[in-house]
Amino acid sequence: MAIFEIPDVRIAGLSACVPKKILSNHDYDWITQKERDQLIQMIGVETRHVAEPGQTTSDLCFQSAEQLMERLGWLPGEIKLLVFVSQSRDYIIPSTSAILQDRLKLPKTCMALDINLGCSGYVYGLSVISSLIRATGIQKGLLLVGDLSNVTSCYRDKSTYPLFGDAGTATALEYKPGQAPMQFNLQTDGSGYEAIIIRDGGVRNLADKKSFTIKKYGDGIYHNRLQIALNGIEVFNFSLREVVPNIKTTLKHFNRQTDEFNYLLFHQANRLINETLRKMLKVDPSRVPYSLHDFGNTSCSSIPLTMVTQIGSELAEKPQKLLLSAFGIGLSWGTALIETDGIVVCELTDQEAAPSQSNPT
Repeated sequence: MAIFEIPDVRIAGLSACVPKKILSNHDYDWITQKERDQLIQMIGVETRHVAEPGQTTSDLCFQSAEQLMERLGWLPGEIKLLVFVSQSRDYIIPSTSAILQDRLKLPKTCMALDINLGCSGYVYGLSVISSLIRATGIQKGLLLVGDLSNVTSCYRDKSTYPLFGDAGTATALEYKPGQAPMQFNLQTDGSGYEAIIIRDGGVRNLADKKSFTIKKYGDGIYHNRLQIALNGIEVFNFSLREVVPNIKTTLKHFNRQTDEFNYLLFHQANRLINETLRKMLKVDPSRVPYSLHDFGNTSCSSIPLTMVTQIGSELAEKPQKLLLSAFGIGLSWGTALIETDGIVVCELTDQEAAPSQSNPT
């Protein structure tokens, strides 16, 4: 198992940005009023922030990073590492991290890379950037994590359209000898890759005319092969099968106890899944914050978005012990045990649609 710890790396700050446009699931007239009420109660999502045409994940992450750098007093030339985690990159090629390095005016001596992960992306991203900082001695790095899941959700698909929201986040990390180690347990099961999938548009299945044909896959579930397909039952069963054992194994390996953590931060999958996991772990609701109600499932950005919007003042005021649990698409999941020591947490910002960054040539 990929169980390991990384000492000497500190989280210095957090920031998050969402699109200004808000949609309410009370207005989702593809299904009846009764179905809407039942759906909202089950998934826990009332409103969502969704991107406008031309607005990208990198736009939201860029605004988050600029705000955070300003609050921290970090100069662009000081940052030598940028990791971008998303499944809604700007282009197939080049990497979005390279574009963000230029937009943020980071130096050419900055290492920049993309990680193609969804729901588990924040925990995996933390492990990668922290490992690189510890191994290289790089003093300052940015972890930019976000997704625009609504771009690929079909309005006529009740299993996906009311669930997903869009967001971009920034986490600043720095090398600090003596900092308490971050502890990780990361897992993968690619045999379940079809549980959450966009079937066409990659190299395996190139897009053609048939890719745009909308088909029925169930009651109230229609989409084409360029839009996200979600097998809710498989995802639910996977989450209940794997997440709690992963957390318990992590705690046992590092001789930790659930009760010592101030907060348990789950990926905001949906309320039914998360509440079931919470009850399985016998954790009081006051220690499990949610951002689902106002933002929906924001994929890999859901944990940092929850940290900014739900416990930002606590993180800024005093040290906190946090258990992070992320799980989903891949299938991929993992736990991170981290300790903060009073960090900069920026207020949530929203963003109007940004001008396209595409080259007209």
